[in-house]
Amino acid sequence: MMVDTLDKLEALKQLLDGVPRLAVDTEANSLHAYQAHVCLIQLSTDTEDIVIDPLAFEGGRDLAFLGDIFADPGVEKVFHAAEYDVMILRRDFGWEFHNLFDTMIAARVLGWDRFGLGAILEERFGIEVDKGNQRADWGQRPLPPELIRYARMDTHYLLTLRDEFHDMLAAAGRLEEAREMFEEVSRAEWSGTGFDPEGYWRIHEARRLPPQQIAILRELYLFREKQAQARDVPVFKVMGDKTLMALARAMPRSLSELRRMRGISAVQVRRYGMGILKAIQRGLEAEPPRPPRRVDPRPDEDVQRRYDALHTWRKERGLERGVASDVIASKDALWEIAYKAPQSIEELKAIDSLGPWRTEKYGHEILKVLANVEKEAEEER
Repeated sequence: MMVDTLDKLEALKQLLDGVPRLAVDTEANSLHAYQAHVCLIQLSTDTEDIVIDPLAFEGGRDLAFLGDIFADPGVEKVFHAAEYDVMILRRDFGWEFHNLFDTMIAARVLGWDRFGLGAILEERFGIEVDKGNQRADWGQRPLPPELIRYARMDTHYLLTLRDEFHDMLAAAGRLEEAREMFEEVSRAEWSGTGFDPEGYWRIHEARRLPPQQIAILRELYLFREKQAQARDVPVFKVMGDKTLMALARAMPRSLSELRRMRGISAVQVRRYGMGILKAIQRGLEAEPPRPPRRVDPRPDEDVQRRYDALHTWRKERGLERGVASDVIASKDALWEIAYKAPQSIEELKAIDSLGPWRTEKYGHEILKVLANVEKEAEEER
């Protein structure tokens, strides 16, 4: 079912009324637009596959009923690798999420080595996914039929997978652990901060450039950003960082010099040549920028000791259980524990990034690790 008109959207509302669960996926145009946005929303019920074209509906207001479903704890939403989907749906539409089941997280909690959806579909159902479509431009309209078929397959098997993983998690005694991780991912928020005008300092080896070349790099960096915005393409489709660095070092002054440079194509010279030369000239005439003051991110010695000990414990616990170490606890949780140095289970419970299940499961081990660190530090003093 392809939903791209108001009549079809009304029919979808009726279809979804009262469903107990939905498989969900999205497609975005992150490789083809300056600001990626949700271009498709795929849903599957136990009887129907649905592909929604959100670009066909003005401002997303007509899709508000989907937000109600995603926020409804009485409807289970099944994703594979939910974090990105949750983030961009929350960012683009302001939706909230409750009662998620993530089949990728389930596979990782069970200790699976291959947990990508393509690998799981191949193993469980003998389905081979065309990975070439992963880089498709989902913002193009009309969408080719093969892309719609590809998008539909992303949710077609998820409810069946959910049931299999649910049973395996329950049998392994890991269902509550997985549920805690599902709850964490349901709170994921977009962390992109947008364009940073000082971002050129983070380009590899930028700080090694002489001052005037840094000024040129800054102007090229700003020029690239404006071109990406104007053409609505990612910045790497204008010029890569290596090209910016090569231009800043070579400082070509004419189109003929620009054409002789390695690493810049004839198309780039034709499209951006004059703009590049003007940016270089602005850089030559500008006062070189001062490097931004670096904020020392290093924690104090006691915090670092606690983190290192917790990191070692987490790695050993993961090996013992046969899972990746971040299944045991996230790095954010380890750092929060290292900074707050809790001395009791009650204090551990106040650390949100750890979670109630992990606090109960690993709390006494964590406190023992911290106590040993404190004891070793006292002995050294």
